[in-house]
Amino acid sequence: MNTKIYNKEIKLPDGRIISIETGKLAKQADGSAVIQMGNAMLLATVVSSRTKSPVDFLPLTVDYREKFASSGKFPGGFFKREARPSNDEILTMRLVDRVLRPLFPKDYHYETQVMIQLMSHDDTVMPDSLAGLAASAVIQLSDIPFEYPISEVRVARLNGEFIINPSREQLSESDIDIMVGASYESVSMVEGEFDEISEEEMTDAIKFGHEAIKVQIDAQNELVKAVGKKETREYEEATENKDLLEKVHNECYEKCYNIAKEGLSKKERSEKFSNVKEQLLELFSDDELEENESLVLKYFSKVEKEAVRELVLSEGIRLDGRNTTDIRPIWCEVDYLPSTHGSSIFTRGETQALATVTLGTSRDSNIIDSPTHQGEENFYLHYNFPPFSTGEARPLRGTSRREIGHGNLAQRALSKVFPNDCPYTVRVVSEVLESNGSSSMATVCSGTMALMDAGVKISNPVSGIAMGLISDGERYSVLSDILGDEDHLGDMDFKVTGTEQGITACQMDIKIKGLSYEILEKALKQACEGRIEILGKMNKTIDKPASHVKPHAPKMVKLVIDGDYIGAVIGPGGKVIQEMQKETGTTIVIEEENEKGIVEILGTDQKMIDSVIQKIEDITFSPVVGETYNVKVVKILDFGAVVEFRPGKEVLLHISEIAWERVEKVEDYLKIGDFVDVKYVGFDPRTKKQKVSRRLLLERPPKKDK
Repeated sequence: MNTKIYNKEIKLPDGRIISIETGKLAKQADGSAVIQMGNAMLLATVVSSRTKSPVDFLPLTVDYREKFASSGKFPGGFFKREARPSNDEILTMRLVDRVLRPLFPKDYHYETQVMIQLMSHDDTVMPDSLAGLAASAVIQLSDIPFEYPISEVRVARLNGEFIINPSREQLSESDIDIMVGASYESVSMVEGEFDEISEEEMTDAIKFGHEAIKVQIDAQNELVKAVGKKETREYEEATENKDLLEKVHNECYEKCYNIAKEGLSKKERSEKFSNVKEQLLELFSDDELEENESLVLKYFSKVEKEAVRELVLSEGIRLDGRNTTDIRPIWCEVDYLPSTHGSSIFTRGETQALATVTLGTSRDSNIIDSPTHQGEENFYLHYNFPPFSTGEARPLRGTSRREIGHGNLAQRALSKVFPNDCPYTVRVVSEVLESNGSSSMATVCSGTMALMDAGVKISNPVSGIAMGLISDGERYSVLSDILGDEDHLGDMDFKVTGTEQGITACQMDIKIKGLSYEILEKALKQACEGRIEILGKMNKTIDKPASHVKPHAPKMVKLVIDGDYIGAVIGPGGKVIQEMQKETGTTIVIEEENEKGIVEILGTDQKMIDSVIQKIEDITFSPVVGETYNVKVVKILDFGAVVEFRPGKEVLLHISEIAWERVEKVEDYLKIGDFVDVKYVGFDPRTKKQKVSRRLLLERPPKKDK
């Protein structure tokens, strides 16, 4: 091997080792490395084009894939090869992208691909915890311009103790699951779910993760020093024109400031800003515009942003006229859609989400089949963001990464209050009908109310709020319930969900350096006040789950039967179960678990459900020795009577067991159709048949004197 191999180890607080190796694989990439923890191995690469892209932004692609071969598995499906990324892979891509993207130069518009592949899996290692470290390491090993190294870790808490990068088994027992992305100086990304913890506990978890990240950044710096830092490549930097910027500023700043101060609606505000922009363009000749139009528009956006931010910092006034802590007007409604199992509308300002709930059986569960995790979800949430919600007409290209990410955040927020003993599989769908600021938090609110409307016994209602930040380095303002424009113009997007008892989920992205924990704690406190206020508005519409599911919604009953009877309930070729479903209009699902049969009966007509229960009880009936049963006489024989416990469950009541005295004719004691009590004796060892007795329940006559 001609190339020298370099390796750097990182020791976690509990003694486990993460290693970064470079120089062996994928050497034609601009940067490559293998990150290993236990038997888990990630191959990460980065390549950036030398030719500038025509687009006016950074065309960055972060791609994370888990190879089925990494865990000795075959891909599912007809073609037997990896295809589109799974939701979990997309969520990992988003986690990494959100930390990396702000650290490239603003004028670096070159096609850049960061590719991370799981090549070997370890059941005790969750590979997504290593993806951020892998991405940063390969960029540091390249000549691509990048501000400073970062990393990401997962933090869990078991028995009151924090853990870095837990196993999936440890995570299942933890009350905290949070991914933290940070530089050495400050936190830039947080996403997680919690068992209704306090703001202080969440802050402590972030701080713990940040300390571990610092160690990983030191390791990257030491590895780069050992390899030899490449000189950062030269690229075509954006042209600037100070005179032009000054002209745009002088012409537009005060106008934009005054428009922002009017407290207009999104549409009115947009029209007025557009008018100012048109007036600006009229000041230039055609020749000047041909040469500088893109720069003029860029500077106008910059001036508009500066004016809006200064209004907030100097006067505490926001684009729609609110102060920094005000929540927009809210109205809610439940049971809006007559045919769904549950529905609600949540409207906050110009953001509106319509949520529906559908109740089903275990057959409707969401199947998870990836190289690193297999299982089923009996609660899941889907989020749809159609173009009309923002007044746009754009192509529909399937579910976007943004929709997957927002839906996942809302699902995590609500899963913490979902009942463990819920008999149903539950699907929530959020249709965003209007959007101007945090439709994901509107989804949490509408989803909560729809679940309660459907009669799902959630433990507590959940609300959500999106917080923003505007800072110039010296002054700062934390904004409650941000608008879409405030998200775009601001320095932070911090979404927090929770109940009255505590936080259930969060997602934070920071666009500036050096976010202090003082600001973070203030944002969390202000978020708590805001979400409690929102929760109060929701509770006026519905404050607890409905006592029953809707009349047209399916009722669910679960039975546990002996595993030996599963075949009898299904019948030859499924005949018995199919006939029951056809006769009653129900859905019946049977799964075997621990030598037992778990029977789910789903139907809208309670009488039909009761009928199925009776049929199954008849099929699975097994008398208990010593118990008394009221049986029906179905046949008279010379040597006894055939009696029936349940339909199809017959036994012979022998003539000798009818009475204490000698019985000459059975008809003298029993007739067809009679009901009579008998005691179940068990199997007669002599005849090898079941035995019942009537006489044992009768008073024995005294013995006659000889």
